[in-house]
Amino acid sequence: MPLWTVHHTPGTFTDEEQQRLASRITDHYEEIGLPRFYVVTVFHEIRPENMYVGGEPTPAGVRITIDHIARHNPDQESRRRTAQWVKRILQPYLERDAGLHWEFSVDETSEDLWMINGLVPPPGGSETEKLWAENNATSPY
Repeated sequence: MPLWTVHHTPGTFTDEEQQRLASRITDHYEEIGLPRFYVVTVFHEIRPENMYVGGEPTPAGVRITIDHIARHNPDQESRRRTAQWVKRILQPYLERDAGLHWEFSVDETSEDLWMINGLVPPPGGSETEKLWAENNATSPY
């Protein structure tokens, strides 16, 4: 499961932009074989007086944390490619505002502590995971 948590100050994203970004993120993960329902994107609007960078209030800021559970990068080069992909997907939304402070990080979490609808997800690339992707839903196995 990739979980993207996007903390942002007001006016950073319109509702339509949130939908487009969440769809674009999901499309990417589907392209690499994950079921679409594995991908969760959450937008949290934060008042500027509640976001601090370097101990100072930030009038325009975005902080994104990404949790990867279903797949992990095997080496440094693949981690760099993932970081560059994340940057490319975010740039059109975030680099248009010159004064915007934005950053992201990606954590790779153990899949041993992960369930969806009370089920342990099937192994990556397995026939069951492919079935889940095809049906876009969990099913007992």
